[in-house]
Amino acid sequence: MNTPTLNASAAAIDPVTVEIIRNGLYAVTEEMKTNLTRTAYNLIIYEALDFTVGLFTKEGDTVSIGLGLPMFIRGMSETVKAKIRHFGYENILPGDILVTNDAYTTGSHLNHFTFTMPVFHEGKLEGFTCCMAHWLDVGGTLGNVTTDIFSEGIQIPIIKYQREGVVNQDLIDIIAMNVRLAERALGDLRAQITAITTGERRYVELLQRYGADAVNGSIRQIMDSSEAVARKNTLSIPDGVYEAESFMDDDGLEIGKRIPIRVKVTVTGDEMTVDLSDVSKQVRGFYNSGFTTGIACAQVAYKCLTTPTDYPVNDGSFRPLKVIMPMGTVISAERPYPMRVWMTFPMTVIDTIFKALAPAIPDRSIAGHHADLVFPNIHGISPEDGRLFIVGIGPLGGGWGAKSTEDGVSVTVCINDGDTHNSPTEQLEAKYPVLVEKYEIRQDSAGAGKYRGGLGAEMVVQALSPFTVTTRIDRVHCKPWGLEGGGDAMGNGIAVRHKGEWKTDHLNAKIFNVRLERGDAYKMLSGGGGGFGSPLERELDLVAEDVREGYVSAEVAREVYRVALDARGQVDHAGTQTLRKAPAKGSASTSSTVAWDGQ
Repeated sequence: MNTPTLNASAAAIDPVTVEIIRNGLYAVTEEMKTNLTRTAYNLIIYEALDFTVGLFTKEGDTVSIGLGLPMFIRGMSETVKAKIRHFGYENILPGDILVTNDAYTTGSHLNHFTFTMPVFHEGKLEGFTCCMAHWLDVGGTLGNVTTDIFSEGIQIPIIKYQREGVVNQDLIDIIAMNVRLAERALGDLRAQITAITTGERRYVELLQRYGADAVNGSIRQIMDSSEAVARKNTLSIPDGVYEAESFMDDDGLEIGKRIPIRVKVTVTGDEMTVDLSDVSKQVRGFYNSGFTTGIACAQVAYKCLTTPTDYPVNDGSFRPLKVIMPMGTVISAERPYPMRVWMTFPMTVIDTIFKALAPAIPDRSIAGHHADLVFPNIHGISPEDGRLFIVGIGPLGGGWGAKSTEDGVSVTVCINDGDTHNSPTEQLEAKYPVLVEKYEIRQDSAGAGKYRGGLGAEMVVQALSPFTVTTRIDRVHCKPWGLEGGGDAMGNGIAVRHKGEWKTDHLNAKIFNVRLERGDAYKMLSGGGGGFGSPLERELDLVAEDVREGYVSAEVAREVYRVALDARGQVDHAGTQTLRKAPAKGSASTSSTVAWDGQ
């Protein structure tokens, strides 16, 4: 049965229609995700879900996002807006597809190609579809540290991939000549085109069925509703100024020189301002990201605290939020500072925002998490066909921080990667010359507490054929912190096995172009999450259960939790009382300015 087109006026759309259209928008972005993952060529898209798709208003505001990576929520919208500014509405036509991978526009590295397609209905521009996805190789140096953007790969300015339905073959030829695995890059390109054309087709169907007035009116109401929820929940945070500080290990060049992350959060009524002015200046190593990622740090934290279950993700949720951030920091870098590992430092910015607000809303805060992808890039020559292979194995899940009411989750991907899941061992072993010898929970990696943090993992991967491995892991020394007396967790780590001997001298966990021969191996260690509350307040039976499960060693149970166990692994209450009367031996640790105001 055909649904009649509604003749909606400027008045409010009825709630039933709004809900139908809300779910319709969400369904469009979910179908875009599905078609992308079914047609992509590389594991990093169809398994690791390193992408995001979305629908946007004709002004470039976010309508609905199909999340892969949460940190793309600002970069995609700002990239759409940059394309509008670049071409002007008069030069954006039906059948056009706009593309760029400019790191300083998207906020991330050159691997993220972003394709955008306008949505026209009855001759009028009504919105845009967009897809940002990670290409495995975009040229540039493979394993070495980079110190400028030019060494990181091909740069595509804002141009038209397709003009009124006609593909720009010159652009395809330029891309193919500048990447090592052209068939895979172009395969992922076609998958992205499939995603945005799917979105364009389904968005037009919504407009045809309900009419532009009803769809656009519903979008306004959806955004207004999201704003109202965000403001209501912001009101529940006591007014005040909240500050916190944390550190990153280093920038990969000046080893051991810590990178400061300082944030200030001001809550006034139903509005919040996140001031990132004191985040470290941009660094020579490749751990910088662009200003859109800096804004996304505040947005992701704010959404977690105010509208975590409000779907689809839209810009209404962020109207009560203002972000203050100077240009030239590690989260607002300027050309030509390098951006290859753009995702690492922003995660700790988000954790630090939670840390700042912990005294005000301990019930909604979370201790520090492992905050790194904890994965290596490997490349070599395949023994099967003699061709170059390149793959990132991971990300390796780690521990998340505990809350005031529950333990942290274990072996779960970091906040940057959102819906990303662990790559199946069978997929890796079937496609590449590797053997996963071990993949298990890392005992004692969690921060102790009344509620302990989540646990990290340990993965050992053997080379079945020679390959080169590179890692860029941080948060090794600047470990995930606990809250309210909870202990710090173990940090991330790396070890390499040569000729049967493990070498653990890679203390900074940043190794570049280390060659492994057949039989050699590397070991990835993900950190845990910080604890919440004093370990002495943890229920004794929970400590005993953690020991039985192998999460906590008997030694940590005894020295940190001060719990004695008998030969059966049950709580020895008399021994525990004796331990707690004795002096403690250890601790709880187991280890220019951009102003964005939500408009």
